[in-house]
Amino acid sequence: MRARAGAGARRAGLPAAGAAPVGDDADAVVVFTSGTTSQPRAVVHTRASLAAGMESVETLFSGAGRAAGEASRRPVLGGTFFVLVPALTRGAPVALPARSARVLARQLHRLRPADTYLTPPRLREALGAGARFHGRVWTGSAPASAELLSRVREAGAAQAWGVYALTELFPAAAVEAREKAAFEGPGDLVGAPLPGVRAEPDADGQLLLSGPSARHRYLGEEPDPWVRTGDRARLDAAGRIVLEGRTKDMVLRRAENIYPGLYEPSLHVPGVELAVLVGVPAGGGPEAAGDERLVAVVQPRRGTDLPRLRAALSGPLHRMGTARPDAVLFARVPLAGRSRKPDRTAAAALAAARLEGSR
Repeated sequence: MRARAGAGARRAGLPAAGAAPVGDDADAVVVFTSGTTSQPRAVVHTRASLAAGMESVETLFSGAGRAAGEASRRPVLGGTFFVLVPALTRGAPVALPARSARVLARQLHRLRPADTYLTPPRLREALGAGARFHGRVWTGSAPASAELLSRVREAGAAQAWGVYALTELFPAAAVEAREKAAFEGPGDLVGAPLPGVRAEPDADGQLLLSGPSARHRYLGEEPDPWVRTGDRARLDAAGRIVLEGRTKDMVLRRAENIYPGLYEPSLHVPGVELAVLVGVPAGGGPEAAGDERLVAVVQPRRGTDLPRLRAALSGPLHRMGTARPDAVLFARVPLAGRSRKPDRTAAAALAAARLEGSR
């Protein structure tokens, strides 16, 4: 006969009465990186780093000019817990974005959210479905061009922000559309480090980040105070982070190291939906072994006049100097991973096939 637990019996898995409280340095959550640019890694955040990340999001939202009482009247639309949890803790209603772009456009019209967080691919889909935005729009998890942010503002958003964030440290920096559009230097401006975030390039130009919201460690590895982003970057005179591309995306052409991230932002002229620079084998015999051709894969917006777009690209291409691509292909840029970042391996294969077929 099985004994029945009494009313005061402790259920399995629950701490005993009087147990020591869990400290801020205790593990809180394990989150996997997307695996788009490398093998997925298990990122361990503590209670302290998770709380610091949530506080950074709340500070960022507040610093962007939320009106008093706005949170209680209008919802936050987003699909990540780093966005939803801070909204819930301050009493704001929240909503998950619809999967369908057309339904999402209707959702935006009906809810008129104070804050909307969508990835760049979702933003492009919503814009393609005729969505109108309200309040502030935030985007991250993949590169967001100044052209995309400007289109969001033209579609009704009071502000459009690009957020530079990693699974290991969320958020790290942010930049508003108008500031990004005014930037004229090479590379991708992602903004000044947020309060508490320390950013500096190492000897090889890779961006290192640290701060209270940084992950404690990778599962199975020793703790490291620095997050090694894999991004080449520099800090401009104002201390803002300017990305120069992923270190592993370097293209070698005629003994010159070309980092696509330095030049891709200039390809996003009006009419361009997305653009990447990739390397494909140059061929030409043993003397060219390891050498690559640089190809721009440009995805036009629907309905764009291609001859006119090619003419618009001529100026940016000329200004690339020795980094000017050997070929420009108009095609849909492949995407990969849960954040649907550009899939450079697939784009390079597409470019190689198109070039081979044109011979």
